[in-house]
Amino acid sequence: MLNSVRIDLHTHSRVSDGTSAPADLLAEAATAGLDVVALTDHDTTAGWDEAAAAVPETGVGLLRGAEISCTAGGISVHLLSYLHDPGDAPLAAELERSRTSRDGRARAIVDRLTDDFDISWEDVAAQAADGATLGRPHIADALVAAGVVPDRSAAFASILAPSSRYYVRYHAPDAVEAVRMVRAAGGVPVFAHPRASVRGRIVADDVVREMADAGLAGLEVDHRDHTGADRARLRALAGELGLFVTGASDYHGVGKPNRLGEETSSEAVLDAIAAAGSLGVLFP
Repeated sequence: MLNSVRIDLHTHSRVSDGTSAPADLLAEAATAGLDVVALTDHDTTAGWDEAAAAVPETGVGLLRGAEISCTAGGISVHLLSYLHDPGDAPLAAELERSRTSRDGRARAIVDRLTDDFDISWEDVAAQAADGATLGRPHIADALVAAGVVPDRSAAFASILAPSSRYYVRYHAPDAVEAVRMVRAAGGVPVFAHPRASVRGRIVADDVVREMADAGLAGLEVDHRDHTGADRARLRALAGELGLFVTGASDYHGVGKPNRLGEETSSEAVLDAIAAAGSLGVLFP
């Protein structure tokens, strides 16, 4: 591998809340000039096989992963898990529980929305791929289609924000326990966008320290939702705790401003993840 390798460690497909099929996501990564991309759909590994099959054709390497919805002291946080065993029973059961809860939560949100907006569950379902777990992004897309808001970002900033009266919580494991489960499943846990205050409340540094004690491997530092000051603080914290630093786009396709490869990670970080995970990185 060359020093010019471009690696994006956080992307989503239609299997969760992105807009591209897994194979199409890899094709888009090739067009964006990426050499390796991580598929990290929310609470699922269902897109792995399709993405893996596209590796030879697209020439883009694949890091298999997932983004796990967690909570810490009532604050929603996300944990990226790379190269874990998808057949690990405890982790698979926890992800299934989260997906089931997410579906029920989406229906509850839609029930509240129908009081004020011309939107139905069928409208939301029409925005998702077959088999995808419906969530707030699909509700946002339905609101866009209905002309209520101009785009996903506007929906999340207003109608679907945690402070909104339409918001409904869902099951999510404790963040520290999630780190332990990922490690037990042979995975490599990385805290996604830990200081993204534009999304809501963020956890204190002591929570990151607890996660590090449980086996956290890295912090996603270079992310569009982090300011320069956020990045500097996170780099200092990563240095203190012996964690590696990643950068990624958090790409979801159309409807969000994030672009593939807008932030990237180093080859050294990819090598560290590959060395610690139970699965290998798939190269063309």
